[in-house]
Amino acid sequence: MRDVAIIGIGQTPVEEHWGKSLRHLGHDAIMAAMRDAGIETADALYVGNMLSGELGGQQHVGALLADFVGLRGIEAMKIEAACASGAAALRVGLMAVASGMHDVVLVCGVEKMTDAVGDEVTSGLASAADQEYEVSQGISFVGLNALLMRRYMYQFDIKKEYFAGFAVNAHRNGANNPYAMFRSPITEATYLKAGMIADPVNLMDSSPVCDGAACVVLAPAELYRSKVKARILASAVAIDSLAIHDRRDPLALDAVTVSSQKAYAQARMTPADIHLFEAHDAFSIMAALSLEGAGFAPRGAGVYMASEGEIGIHGRLPISTMGGLKSRGHPVGATGIYQVIEVVEQLTGAAGANQVSGATVGMAQNIGGSGATVITHILGAA
Repeated sequence: MRDVAIIGIGQTPVEEHWGKSLRHLGHDAIMAAMRDAGIETADALYVGNMLSGELGGQQHVGALLADFVGLRGIEAMKIEAACASGAAALRVGLMAVASGMHDVVLVCGVEKMTDAVGDEVTSGLASAADQEYEVSQGISFVGLNALLMRRYMYQFDIKKEYFAGFAVNAHRNGANNPYAMFRSPITEATYLKAGMIADPVNLMDSSPVCDGAACVVLAPAELYRSKVKARILASAVAIDSLAIHDRRDPLALDAVTVSSQKAYAQARMTPADIHLFEAHDAFSIMAALSLEGAGFAPRGAGVYMASEGEIGIHGRLPISTMGGLKSRGHPVGATGIYQVIEVVEQLTGAAGANQVSGATVGMAQNIGGSGATVITHILGAA
């Protein structure tokens, strides 16, 4: 197996792109990454996307984008793993390069969500849950996370305001990210006054519906030494049941734990070796449970890392360093690639005002559904 490196990155701003289609967003991210890597072609393109068929009536996205960027004839396909589609595509690209089947691979995550109306988006996102036993009973994806948050507050005697630190941190960091959807800091008071979506999840607990595309270029580190931005030290996947009621413990994200432990073993590291963590903070409760499942906090204590300021840029474990899913935005199929790009920016000293001092190892974790698919990548500096 060959060591795999990231040699180019490209991203579009995350926003409501009324004037751009899915193919144009993908094109912009792919071309930016190719320019950054200094390449004119590639052997393959893997596209992470969740909702192109449901919301846009467009499947066959791999071929669509490869043709649109002028790479007709290469291998290209769409990879889907719900909200973890971006990281799933990255893993497929990694395996292709590591195995020697391809030398230069493009991995693009793209999602166009805002052209659809609310009910369509809600139904599309709910398809990441168990259709027969959860969705058909009338619960939305936000509702599932609200149940988890309510149970967490009850079981560990947590007050609502303790979760504010996740949103405050994300928006503070997003304010310095030119690609973020929301670039205004918020206060705890703003958090507590936010409108309720599904009690206790309010607007500031939830990531937004949005559009965006991000792309990385993968290549063998040995063959592209002069272009290496970061090395992929670990890539691991674990799954759990789609339905929360089928799990060993609804507040224990077992797939997060298994995926993280596999990644630590591959990289020959422990949680203490991670300098920053791009967590899948689609909802505040997911951030807390991820910190616990990944070994950064004991059970019931993940929320205290936020309330006590340990997750800030200068904290014990910076998370959501460029705004996370809450402030940067969560264009679902693209999120996993945005996370990895943000780790690369930290490892190359390109994070500007959000730079984590001395960062040489970063972890990105992308979650599909409410914890059913978890994909963890650990990156190291060149």
